Parts: sequence; structure tokens; C-alpha cells
Amino acid sequence: MLTTRLFFVVLAVALLGASPSAETVRTAEARLQADLQVVKVFRPSYPFWQHIFTIPDGRIAFGSATDGHLVATFPSKGDWSGNSVVWVRPDLSNPLAGVKWPVKLDDRRDLVVSRLEPATGPLVHNPTRGQFLLPNIPLYGPFIAEWGAIYERFGVPADIGLAQAVLESGLDGTARSKANALGLCQWLRRNWQVLDGLSPNKIEAYNQTTQAPYCAAYLSILSTMYGSFIPALSEHHSGGVNVGRTLINGERLGGATPQEQYFKGSQFAHDLRAVDLKRYRDLYRTYGVRSFRYAEMVFGNMTTVSKIRTEIPQQRIYAMRTGKTLMLGEITKRTKLTIAEVQRFNPALLKSVPANSTLYLPEDVPEFGDEVAFWHRPAPSAFDEALDEFLQLEPGTEKWLDPAFESTLQASRHRFEATGTEEGQVMATVLTYVIGDLRTSRRAAILEDFRNSGKILDLFQRGMAELAASVGHRE
Repeated sequence: MLTTRLFFVVLAVALLGASPSAETVRTAEARLQADLQVVKVFRPSYPFWQHIFTIPDGRIAFGSATDGHLVATFPSKGDWSGNSVVWVRPDLSNPLAGVKWPVKLDDRRDLVVSRLEPATGPLVHNPTRGQFLLPNIPLYGPFIAEWGAIYERFGVPADIGLAQAVLESGLDGTARSKANALGLCQWLRRNWQVLDGLSPNKIEAYNQTTQAPYCAAYLSILSTMYGSFIPALSEHHSGGVNVGRTLINGERLGGATPQEQYFKGSQFAHDLRAVDLKRYRDLYRTYGVRSFRYAEMVFGNMTTVSKIRTEIPQQRIYAMRTGKTLMLGEITKRTKLTIAEVQRFNPALLKSVPANSTLYLPEDVPEFGDEVAFWHRPAPSAFDEALDEFLQLEPGTEKWLDPAFESTLQASRHRFEATGTEEGQVMATVLTYVIGDLRTSRRAAILEDFRNSGKILDLFQRGMAELAASVGHRE
């Protein structure tokens, strides 16, 4: 084993040498910065959401809707008038002196807002969910740099990609939702099964390092389709049809770019739900409150990812493609690692690693299989060129949903496949999945009807009029 000092020297050199091409970096960073500027305009409170996942459960956090800074946290249960309140700005406690607190939690939250907003300006508040992430940081925080390098290989800035993973799984590979979504980025089991059938290599969905390339490739493809990470992130959460409706509504409201269209349409849906949940349902369907907040929550937790990477010593992850089934006992005997340590690198591993899948360890063990950690090596020029060209494809859901555009996507898929690389195979696999979804789902027909329906347009106009009247009445 390497000494600790030499270990981190090797890691630093490896990560520097494995950087994606300059063109890929420029494209990805330009896309992210363009998004961030729009987020700051439409959702300036986005930094607030980092606190939700870094403060233990059992608190209600209040922050500024103007810039997202934390104001105070109150206990979910218990006394709101004593020392249980943690003030970031103690000078704001006076408006709550002598308050008679309601019994219901929602009423208490509303009372805090009404008393503090004259001094603070608009507030945002939410229960904390730190236990979703915090216990996983000692286990998986050391892998952030490695996973980040994987995301960046596919043209996705590490912090935005892993911030989504923070929201979805708390970085836990064994996370499983009630809807049977699995692992790092919480894809449904049936979707992983489809990808597993398309991939030449076995995909174990509970291993974060197995998932990361596919999560990254998918986000790269969606952000290219939209020309923005904002609707791409939202599609992962609320579905392509919901995002399509949101963008169309935002376009009707005057949004000039995909980012503006998304946020205008999102605000429109949010406000109409508050006016009458059922009457305007055809304009937003299942696009709900979490959908409304999702993108800003991801952007807010980019800081969370950055802090983990800088505060937690990082470890290298080696990857071996197995030629045969490997038993857990064989792995621990050869490496002298504990079962817990082997499973930290491989959460899916209970008894054995299937043949033609990937084993992850803190050292390379050639007898376990070929080393396939592509993120440790500079990207092959064939892959870099294919990715650079792909990221430059013209965005727009109408264009991508047009059957004539499939030949362009298929050409990209063949080009990635022809690189003969690990990352090229991942991109080809995920592109096959996306092409199939675009062509076989009813998304194109549903969105075309939504765009051209006189009934929908009339409902949209009535919704606009009712919101305008509601604003005028309040004023």
C-alpha cells in the first residue's frame, strides 16, 4: 500500500492528467455559468438549500428569500420561545418576544414569517434533512473527487452533478425510494434493467461508482437537448412531459431562453396551484411544489459538494472488470481489507461480484480483472472529439423530438461506440436509451397537442387573467 503522503501526490497527478479536453470544459462551464446567472435572478434564495441537508433533522430553518442566507432555526417540536431557537442573526429575536405560540407547526412557521419579514424582507423556510446526508459523509465523502472526475469526463461540472446526487440519495448507493428508484441518482429499477440490457457490461445499480458514469452521461445528453442544466435536472425529477409543458408556458409568458422559459413556466404553475389546484390542472398536471424547487435545491447544494471535497481527505477508487464471479471472502483474503471496507467501495456486494461487472477497491489487484478506471487516464482523443461535437448540437425539444433528428443522434451514438473506450460505450448505451425513449414515448404527441390546443390556450389565458386579478387585489 502507498504511504499517505505519496497516495495524495499520486491522486493529484492522476486527476490533473485525467482532465477532459479544454473545449469540453469551456462548453460545460459556459453552460453552467449561464444557468447560474438566471438562477440568481429568478431564485435568489437558492443558497438556502445547502442548510437543509447539512443541519440535522428536527429543525425548521428560516432564510432570506433575497440571498438565501440563514436567519434562524427552530425546533420541529418543543418550545419556540427559549434557548432551543438558534439565531444566526440574534438582533431579529425581538419581534418574537412575548409571542403566544400556536399549537400547529404550520401556524408557528407562518407567525415567524409575519413577525420577521418587516425586518428581514421575504423569507423561505423548510424542515431540515441533514440525517439524509450527514451519516454518509464519513463513508462516501472520500470518493467525491473520484466521482467528480467521472462526471467531468462526460461534460458535466462535478459540483452540479453530485449536488443532484446529494438530493436524490444523500450519496448512499443503497438508497431506495418507495417508487423503487435505486442508488446514487435514483433511477427506477426498470430503467436500470433497460440500461443493463443495452450495456455490454453488467450494471450493479447499488454501486455509486458504477452508476456515476450513466448518471453523468444522461445529464450531459439532457443538458445538450435543452441547452441548459436547469430543465435537464428537472426532467430527471418530474419527467420530460412536465418539463415540456413548463417550457411552453414559459415561452408564452415571454421567456427568451430555455432557462427563462423554465423559471417563468415553473412560477406560473406554482402560482396557479395556489389559486385553484384542480381548475388549472391541465396546465401543469403532476408538476408540484418539489418540482418547483428542485433545480434551485440542486444549485444550492453545489456548495455542499465543494465543502465535502475540500474538508474530507480524498481516496482513489480503482476499478477491475471481473472475468468470473468473485466471492466476498476471496476479495477480503487477497486484499486484507475488512468486509465493511470492501462494501464501502461496493455497496451492492453482499456475497459475490458477478462476472463481467466491476469491482472497486482502494488498490489495483490485477488478478481480479483488467483495470477500467477510465477517469484516472486522459480521455482518448477520439472520445474527446466525439463529445465536443455532441455538446455543440443545436438544442430544442421540438427539434430533438422530430423523427428527422434521430439520424443525427444515431450518428453520435455510432461515433461514441466506435471509440472503443469505456466512456464511449457508456455514452453510446445511454444515447440508445434516450433515443428509444424519445421515439417510443408519447411525449412528442402530448406536447404537440399542449402547444396547439385551443382549449389549453384558453385555460392558459384564463389563468393569466386570474393571477393578474389576484395580484391587483392584493396591491
